[in-house]
Amino acid sequence: MDMEKLRKAADEFMKLQRFGLAGASRKGDTAGNVIYKKLRERGYEIYPIHPSASEIEGDMAWHNIDSVPAKLEGLIIATPPEAALELVQQCHELGINHVWMHRSFGQGSVDAKAVEYGRENGIKVIPGGCPLMFNEPVDIGHKCIRWLAGVSGNLQEPVERAG
Repeated sequence: MDMEKLRKAADEFMKLQRFGLAGASRKGDTAGNVIYKKLRERGYEIYPIHPSASEIEGDMAWHNIDSVPAKLEGLIIATPPEAALELVQQCHELGINHVWMHRSFGQGSVDAKAVEYGRENGIKVIPGGCPLMFNEPVDIGHKCIRWLAGVSGNLQEPVERAG
């Protein structure tokens, strides 16, 4: 894995300002909730997407990507991997060309079919890691997770259009 290539893709992703985030919970106890709150605190325009919630972390939630009232620049996926392909397909239909599939350890939200679909359709996909591992200032916990995920092989290079 080329860490420099991953850092470059992460920097490009984090320059976006308007994200959807699929995978925050009404209970507030998921990685998606942590990412949502931290990016919101840092001034990003972020829209929680949940198929059956009307509110996440005190903010209005949207049932699907195309119900968000703003043009999203990227999507962070922090759902079970089974949901990733449909979300990436929706991104393609809506012209969203940046997707980050969250994963620190284990499979996380990464789905090989969703990564390949993104590759085939011109979507820049970061298949693993966490935006908070690269969004400055990175807290000590995410620095440690970034290091551990890197040495354990859980960080992968970003995937771009085949060609």
